Amino acid sequence: MDTTSNSTATTMAGRFRGFLPVVVDVETGGFDAERDALLEIAVVTIAMEPSGLLVPQPVVAANVEPFPGANIDPRSLEVTGIDPDHPFRGALPEREALDHVFNAVREAVRVAGCQRAVLVGHNAAFDLAFLNAAVRRVAHKRNPFHPFSCFDTATLGGLAYGQTVLSKAVLAAGIDFDTREAHSAIYDAERTAELFCEIVNRWRRLELGAAETAVPLVAQGA
Repeated sequence: MDTTSNSTATTMAGRFRGFLPVVVDVETGGFDAERDALLEIAVVTIAMEPSGLLVPQPVVAANVEPFPGANIDPRSLEVTGIDPDHPFRGALPEREALDHVFNAVREAVRVAGCQRAVLVGHNAAFDLAFLNAAVRRVAHKRNPFHPFSCFDTATLGGLAYGQTVLSKAVLAAGIDFDTREAHSAIYDAERTAELFCEIVNRWRRLELGAAETAVPLVAQGA
């Protein structure tokens, strides 16, 4: 059985077995990925420093036109503050919105020497479901994301800080969080990316510290 750990790898391809973590946040017209509108999508790719620490890259985002026949629950709009009919919203059709963010993701995958992206999200199953539903609707053939694997910062936040709510986990990680900006795909994606990197880097620093303080057996007279 292969018990090799990749946790101290100094390349992204080596760290996550050829996958590039990419944070995704979506804002929607409800909770049903098949029936409710996708209204915003934002992605943040992750890079690795020579030390092996992760750093978020600039966000890429798009406002999205509701697909024909899409349901939009007014209660969801009250939470997000999105006006789907705003004349200056600059929304793109789903296919164009996906192309816009996918192009950035594919380039990041290439630069990192990875084979595919893996979605990182807070309650990631929600974001992945809406992403996959949009891909199916437009019959997109070049989706760079793994269809079902993902990293969930709600779970990771619970493990690292005992907090599963995004704002509380972010604050516990020592990162600022402005509740007035929350429920925007861009803002939530950026904070989620910072949280993910801080959790992974925390583990990396622990391992580096343990390696520095370890005393070789020969020095102990073994």
